[in-house]
Amino acid sequence: MGAYILRRLLLMIPTIVGIMAISFAVIQFAPGGPVEQVISDLTGQQGGDRLSGSSGDLGQSFSDESSGRYRGAQGLDPDFIKKLEKQFGFDKPPLERFGLMMWNYIRFDFGESFFRNTSVIDLILDKIPVSISLGLWILLFSYAISIPLGIRKAVSDGSAFDVWTSGLIIVGYAIPSFLFGILLIVVFAGGSFFDWFPLRGLVSDNFAQLTWWQKILDYFWHMTLPLITLLISAFATTTLLTKNSFIDEIKKQYVTTARAKGLTERQVLYGHVFRNAMLIVISSFPAAFISAFFTGSLLIEYIFSLDGLGRLGYDAIVKRDYPIVFATLYIFSLMGLLVSLLSDLIYTWVDPRIDFDRRDV
Repeated sequence: MGAYILRRLLLMIPTIVGIMAISFAVIQFAPGGPVEQVISDLTGQQGGDRLSGSSGDLGQSFSDESSGRYRGAQGLDPDFIKKLEKQFGFDKPPLERFGLMMWNYIRFDFGESFFRNTSVIDLILDKIPVSISLGLWILLFSYAISIPLGIRKAVSDGSAFDVWTSGLIIVGYAIPSFLFGILLIVVFAGGSFFDWFPLRGLVSDNFAQLTWWQKILDYFWHMTLPLITLLISAFATTTLLTKNSFIDEIKKQYVTTARAKGLTERQVLYGHVFRNAMLIVISSFPAAFISAFFTGSLLIEYIFSLDGLGRLGYDAIVKRDYPIVFATLYIFSLMGLLVSLLSDLIYTWVDPRIDFDRRDV
C-alpha cells in the first residue's frame, strides 16, 4: 500500500501541471483580460483608483500596434499600457509566466489579487470558513441520510415505503436549489410570512460577545436555511445509487449461500453485502466532495449573502482576476486528487480483499 500511495502522490505532479497548463493556455485566448478591464474602466472614467502610479498623458495618440492589441485603447499613452502590462505580469513571455506561476504555487505562494489590493491566500483563508461550513455539513448530512435510506429502500424494494420515499426524492431532486432557497427566504426569513431566521451572513454581528454555547446556536441558526436548501437535492443521487447497488448484490449467489448457512438478514446485509455494495458509492465521493465545496454552493452563497470560495472564484472570473482564478483552480484540483486517493484507501477499509499494490497505477 505504501508503494501505491507514493506512486499516486508522484502522479499528482504531472496531473496538476497538465490541468494548470491547459487552463493557462485557454486564458491566453480569452478576450477581455485585466489590461482591457482597466482600459474599459478608464475610458468609461471608472476604476481609476485601482492602479498605483501616474497614467501619463492620456491625450497622446496611441500606436496602431497597441490599439489593435487592446480594444478601446485609442487615445491612451503607449507607455501607460506598458506599465499596465508590467503591473499584471504580461510583459513576460507566456512560458516564462507559466513557469514562474507553477514555481510559486508549489510553495503555495499565490501572489496578490489584481484588483483587491490584498494577497490571494489571505482572501482564500477569509472565505474558506463559509465553504467549509456548507461543504462539510452537506457532505456529512447527505451521506448520513443517503446510505441508511438507500439500504432500507433496497431491503424493502417495491414496498409502500420504497414508493413514497422515491417520490419524495425525485420531487426534491427536480426542484432547483436556488428557487427552493428563495422560497425559504420568503417564508421564514422576513419575507411575507415569518421572520425566524437571518437573511445573510454566517454568524451574527455580536458573535464575539456570545458565550460558547450561544455561538454554536447562532452558527446553526444562520446555517439552517442554506443547509436545508442544499440538502433538498443533495442526497437523491447517493440514495438511489446505494439502493441499486445493494439490490444488485442481494441478488448474487453468495448472498443465497450465506442465508443457507443460517446467517441472519442483518449479518448477511452488513457482513457480506455492505462491503461490496459500498464500493460504487465510495467511487462517487471525490466528485461529491468537490461539488459540495465549490460548484454546488455558488448560487446558495449569492442567495443567502454568504461570502465563500464559490462566490470569490466566480467574481474573479468575471473581473479577470487571474491570480484568484488560478489559485482556486490549483487548490481544488489538488483537493480533488487527494480526495481521490483517500477514496482508494477507504476501498481497502471497506473491503480488505482489495490490494492496490498489485496494480501498476
